[in-house]
Amino acid sequence: MQSLSVMFQLAGAVALLLFGLGLVRDGMVRAFGVRLKMALGRGTRTGLRAFVSGLVATLGLQSSTATALMTASFVDRGMIRPRMAQIVLLGANLGTALTAWIVASGIEALVPVLLLAGYAMRGQSRRGWSGGGLALIGIALMLLSLGLLGHATEPLRESAAMAAFLAMLGNAWPVALAIAAGLAVICSSSLAVVMLVLSLAMDPALTVVLVLGANLGGAIPPVLATAGQGIAARRVALGNLVVRAVGCLVALPLAGQAAQVLTAVPLPETGLAVEAHLAFNLALAAAIWPFSALVTRLTGLILREDETPPPIEAQLLDGQALDTPAVALARASRAALAIGDVVERMLQQARTAFARGDDAPLAEVSVLEERVDRMQQEVKSFLSRLGREAGEDERRQAITILDYVINLEHVGDIIDKGLGPEIRKKAALALRFSDEGYRELDGLFLMTIENLRLAQTVFMTRDRDLARQLMEEKVEIRRLERMSAQRHLMRLREGRADSQQTSSLHLDILRDLKRVNAHIVSVAHPILDEADLLIESRLKRG
Repeated sequence: MQSLSVMFQLAGAVALLLFGLGLVRDGMVRAFGVRLKMALGRGTRTGLRAFVSGLVATLGLQSSTATALMTASFVDRGMIRPRMAQIVLLGANLGTALTAWIVASGIEALVPVLLLAGYAMRGQSRRGWSGGGLALIGIALMLLSLGLLGHATEPLRESAAMAAFLAMLGNAWPVALAIAAGLAVICSSSLAVVMLVLSLAMDPALTVVLVLGANLGGAIPPVLATAGQGIAARRVALGNLVVRAVGCLVALPLAGQAAQVLTAVPLPETGLAVEAHLAFNLALAAAIWPFSALVTRLTGLILREDETPPPIEAQLLDGQALDTPAVALARASRAALAIGDVVERMLQQARTAFARGDDAPLAEVSVLEERVDRMQQEVKSFLSRLGREAGEDERRQAITILDYVINLEHVGDIIDKGLGPEIRKKAALALRFSDEGYRELDGLFLMTIENLRLAQTVFMTRDRDLARQLMEEKVEIRRLERMSAQRHLMRLREGRADSQQTSSLHLDILRDLKRVNAHIVSVAHPILDEADLLIESRLKRG
């Protein structure tokens, strides 16, 4: 009965630790979520910045798993290069170790202050304050959980059965490593396992072995979580697991010597488990950083590109469907929507390249533009072979589909041959827009992407209200473009150096985004024309 009580106390203490971790993560996301993501997405131009970005993000999110998943998603979208992603995760691993060191540094006396401050801040209306308050409460609960862990494991430390079990593990290091790794997977947190090891009294070498197992297990949840994502995301998570596995294999035979060194070194009294956790991740970062490119190549060999499925136009535009015009038109419409999705990806990559001042994402834009051209030709060829059985309404619908895909192809050309060279020039010359100018252009990028999504819906539903809304957005875009040009000229008159350097680029990007929107909005014209809601000319009659 006593053993059952001890197990419940131990499970409750671990649950409180995980709950506190979750509160810190939720609070930091609420307060600084967008900034953390932007810092992680932008801060990877150099190895040092990538490492620091991973470290800072993990200290904020209190989870290397969360940082790994964010990094993997950014790699999948082309926002972070795979090699830099591996360095980000090295920083994330160190961030988890620093979190353990901070929590175990003997600041339990601050728990009441943290709880009081967190409760007061939690009630504020501003997201930054309320999120920060939630994070402080989480930190206080984590500190409280350490006390509960110490209390719960006290009977275990005096138990003859536990002593015998630990002695058995001391003679079977691989088994101890596997047990600690399994616990880390179950908890989805290496930190929780390290804190648990910290609360137990055991042989120093076994302590190091269990900490190694916690590090190995902490790399498994991201691999499981990215299983359904793209190949690039899976490679990032697998690379992190490979790095930790290699580190554990190298360090395992040296666990006894490492324990002796760490025990002899005069470090702050945080406990051997925490010190081993920190030392392992520092050593791993120093050893792997120079070989991050090799890790990327290795994961590329392990996880090869998936077999490319047949292109969607080949799946949809089957010649047999031409015998039934209704089916053929439905398939052509789906192919047109697929073209719109590709164009949206091009816009997103162009915006990413513009924001980062890095032309790497534009490489995908050029590939996608060729795909848009090919898909448009396939749709045109398919519709041109529509059978004579098609009626007048069906022929009119075919023309509407054809007009839409032609406009999408024009949008692709503008992105690749207009926006692309302009963004490359910005990156090559390291030009920096004024803060106001950047916000204006980035806002227009976002509006353009949203207008394309709305146009896809209008094309699919032919909803008149949405078509009218899309036309109104065109007017708003035109107004914003005019205002941005005027503000830019005002900054030029004020002699702003950053505006003078980027003057032609600013106006060219404005012009091209306006042209893109004009093509996007054209999908609404036939719908509003059928409803007699358009006039032939905007010219006033004399």
